[in-house]
Amino acid sequence: MIQVFINPNKKDWSALLARPSFDASTLLPKVQAIINEVRENGDEALLQYTKEFDQVQLKSIALNESSKANAEAALSSSLKSAIQLAKGNIEKFHLPQLHKMDRIETMPGVWCWRKSIGIETVGIYIPGGTAPLFSTVLMLGIPAKIAGCKNIILCTPPSNDKGEIHPAIIYAASLVGVTHIFTVGGVQAIAAMAYGTATIPKVNKIFGPGNQYVTAAKQLVQQTGVAIDMPAGPSEVCVWADDAAIPSFVAADLLSQAEHGVDSQVLLVASNESVLANVQTELEIQLAKLSRKEIAAKALENSKAIVIENSLEALELINEYAPEHLIISVENAEIIAEKVINAGSVFIGNYSPESVGDYASGTNHTLPTNGYANAYSGVSVDSFVKKITFQHLTERGLVNIGNAVMEMASAESLDAHGYAVAVRLNDIESKM
Repeated sequence: MIQVFINPNKKDWSALLARPSFDASTLLPKVQAIINEVRENGDEALLQYTKEFDQVQLKSIALNESSKANAEAALSSSLKSAIQLAKGNIEKFHLPQLHKMDRIETMPGVWCWRKSIGIETVGIYIPGGTAPLFSTVLMLGIPAKIAGCKNIILCTPPSNDKGEIHPAIIYAASLVGVTHIFTVGGVQAIAAMAYGTATIPKVNKIFGPGNQYVTAAKQLVQQTGVAIDMPAGPSEVCVWADDAAIPSFVAADLLSQAEHGVDSQVLLVASNESVLANVQTELEIQLAKLSRKEIAAKALENSKAIVIENSLEALELINEYAPEHLIISVENAEIIAEKVINAGSVFIGNYSPESVGDYASGTNHTLPTNGYANAYSGVSVDSFVKKITFQHLTERGLVNIGNAVMEMASAESLDAHGYAVAVRLNDIESKM
């Protein structure tokens, strides 16, 4: 079911921790062809690709107002309440991220400051298919709204043969202030948001998860100057468990990640073989009960369980792996969590399942995967703003700093740089 390794040698860690490889280069020609077609033929290409890939013949890709009204009526009151609770928690966590930086006087008369301005138009891609991710609408739409983005464009494929969008996606989008919703998915949606069509506005930055085709499309449009949220790969979780862990909890956490897709990866780091055996027993029991057990079972085949008895070495291995999600189910979990340096999001203790972060605790679930947590952060309000720096010098300020600037410009043989200061200093001196 899951590959097991006992106290592996450090020299083998790199190979052991490698994610399942996928050669995206084989996709690129086809993905680029779709992008080119959308750039050239716009909405006509979008409708044609929706018919070809989603088997739906649409008259329009723009969501009509009646669909928005019907979406709320289609959802149970309990689901709407759950979405509203999640929205409240996500807002509470993200609102303090938007703060005004004070003006700093770096030396007398030299003032510097920075201002955050929301990216004017952003695009959000929400996958449909077997698991319509309405929770991702909250995770992306809420910080975009807080950041002050004026136009929030959402693209998602039709979820059924009638060409409709899942009502929970529509409801969540309306709740968080998404400005436009379009029934289009896949590579063609990324291309439409990147370059614009008659119906879909061109965006400045694209956010959201997707399959290998969507990921390849985001990477290709990024090369032409369209910003994207972060590099992405299949979703993943690492669970670190010792005798303080509850095996049924650990198994449930591993399976909740494995059911995302066959390319998902889970990693169990266990302190001893007894912990591993108990978790394996629970995995078999719980897997049999899942509605997506075939998907989860396939993901487990790509996954690994590693026994490392030394806790310092276990932490070192986890930091090298740099997991998207890290669950720490060990004794003194809160203290140990402070030593984590590479992870997208950390869940501390036996009663902090990854599921709460996926939906409603308040933190963002759009996180770096594939080891990128060693250099990238998850999505936040910062992801939706650009920061402009300002400086304002008084005459006194330029006098105080001018000689240093001219000296540095001269050392770099940039005479005009120095003259731009000197001409002003001469003007100041003439008035004294």
